[in-house]
Amino acid sequence: MKQRIYIDTSVFGGYYDEEFEEFTKPLFDRILKDEFILLFSTVTQDELENAPTQVQELVKGMKVEFTEFIDLSVAVIELATQYIAEKVVGQTSYADCLHIALATIHRADFLISGTSNIL
Repeated sequence: MKQRIYIDTSVFGGYYDEEFEEFTKPLFDRILKDEFILLFSTVTQDELENAPTQVQELVKGMKVEFTEFIDLSVAVIELATQYIAEKVVGQTSYADCLHIALATIHRADFLISGTSNIL
């Protein structure tokens, strides 16, 4: 069974960023080779609306059959709010907590953020 990965918005932009391309390009190569199921959320979609054209094209290149679209739910919002209240993730934004909660509630095998290195 393929592993399910949740990628936050910064990883898509990292594909074109010299600082992160060493890690993001091999990751996206693996995604495009269908090695993973990509969990794609409404939060990510909303954050990418104003992304540069090249980032939006990268997103459009993801294969639908290996992408699982996930949405916000009451459980996700409650968990993200709890993360903030309990200071579980330290200084971060509510959107970051939504990404973490989405990955948690939807049982992602990995949550990949802009500073992740799983390869």
